[in-house]
Amino acid sequence: MQDLIQNTEPGTARQVLLDVPLTPTTTLPAIVVRGREDGPLLLVTAGIHGAEYASIEAAYRLAATSAENLRGTLVVLPIVNPAAFYQRSIYVNPIDGRNLNRMFPGRQGGTYAERLAYWLHETYLTQADACLDLHGGDLVEALEPFSIYARGHEPSRQLALAFGLPHLVASDSSGMTYEVSRTHGVPAIIAEAGGQGQWEARDVQLLVDGGQRVMAHLGMLGKTSPERQAVAEYDTFAWLRASASGLWSPTVRAGQRVEQGETVGILRDLLGQELGTYTAPASGVVLFCVSSLAMNEGDPLVGIGAQTAAACP
Repeated sequence: MQDLIQNTEPGTARQVLLDVPLTPTTTLPAIVVRGREDGPLLLVTAGIHGAEYASIEAAYRLAATSAENLRGTLVVLPIVNPAAFYQRSIYVNPIDGRNLNRMFPGRQGGTYAERLAYWLHETYLTQADACLDLHGGDLVEALEPFSIYARGHEPSRQLALAFGLPHLVASDSSGMTYEVSRTHGVPAIIAEAGGQGQWEARDVQLLVDGGQRVMAHLGMLGKTSPERQAVAEYDTFAWLRASASGLWSPTVRAGQRVEQGETVGILRDLLGQELGTYTAPASGVVLFCVSSLAMNEGDPLVGIGAQTAAACP
């Protein structure tokens, strides 16, 4: 990444295609915006999941930040997972069937997704002063805007509060891009808005505004976007997953408040017979809900931002 920045003149922006040293051949778009004054280096990534379109569009719009108004350097990788992007693949990379956002910090000699994660972690994430990984609901997910950070890493929590999405979850999950906050202490968050294959203007703008607020928080911009609203914080992400394949009928929607034990959906077999009724494992807010009728065993169904730890089934 340092070569990319050094080859960009202060006060200018530069767009390049990066050839990643992987097999099969992988080429990523990259945009560098270098301010006239030295300052923090902010990395913005998107397209880890290739069909989360609001986040990809928001990354491109953040890359249009004026170098004249910037202190420090903004590096944007808007489509990190091009194979998934062009295949419109949900959750997993079509090359090896692995979920890239469960592979970090990666493995140099691993599968394709592990090697891509390793390259991104070593070459970009660890070199930044702060990292924003933009996401959203996948093609089959309705989503309430939220951010996630590694539990206990206060600089990342402050970054998420500055980003300003209405819900914030402290997570113990490993393998995501924010793993760099554990391995190298770099403030890092995942910010999510949009879903179901849409890139509505409201969702894109939420992510653009959040990115601009973070740049102001880091001292890279002199002014902020519209003030953020209050942020509700949760200490766990309570998940439900399908115990069998079949037909999924959710009874809740993203953004809805649910109580522990409340029905959130019903799974039926291909003859229409009920396989099971799913209930909320904890009280909280539905942050995402799968809207697809088709359901595979093990797929996520509902994710709830909650205040009390709940075991994942």
